[in-house]
Amino acid sequence: MRKILLSLFLLSVASAAGAAENNIRPGLWEVTTTSMLLALVPQIPPDQMQQLTSLAKQYGLDMPQIQNGAATSRVCITQQMADEKIPSYFHQNQIGCSFKNAVRTENSYAMDLVCTNPQLKGNGRAEGTFTTPENFSGWTIFKGTVQDRPINEHADTSGRWISASCDTVKPPY
Repeated sequence: MRKILLSLFLLSVASAAGAAENNIRPGLWEVTTTSMLLALVPQIPPDQMQQLTSLAKQYGLDMPQIQNGAATSRVCITQQMADEKIPSYFHQNQIGCSFKNAVRTENSYAMDLVCTNPQLKGNGRAEGTFTTPENFSGWTIFKGTVQDRPINEHADTSGRWISASCDTVKPPY
């Protein structure tokens, strides 16, 4: 269960962070992802939650605050990242997944997700819209297997710019 949650969270954050990189205001962003799987987090025993937090750190992520089925994290977007039309980040391998067919049309983005990792296999899609240079919203769907268990998940994501300074939050690349 914890690996399923982490895998889907990483997919959501990866696609949301990548989405936040297109023609947006650089600086510190707050990204919130909601899903049915995140709603199950309170049922995870504290020792397993600690293991999940350690696993996230292995992927270079801090475990977000998770409450009421929503994960909230902070992402630092540099000027270079904000200037990219289709960020190279979309095409980098993330937890065994790659982003393909990434397109940007005016204020909207779309991309396909392909995961071929032994722990996470399947396909998905992420789409979203920048409502302003300081806000975006979108969704991610994923169908496949996590540790050979079938999964069919939908997550909604939104982001809002917080400040020009990232303080101690480091950019994802």
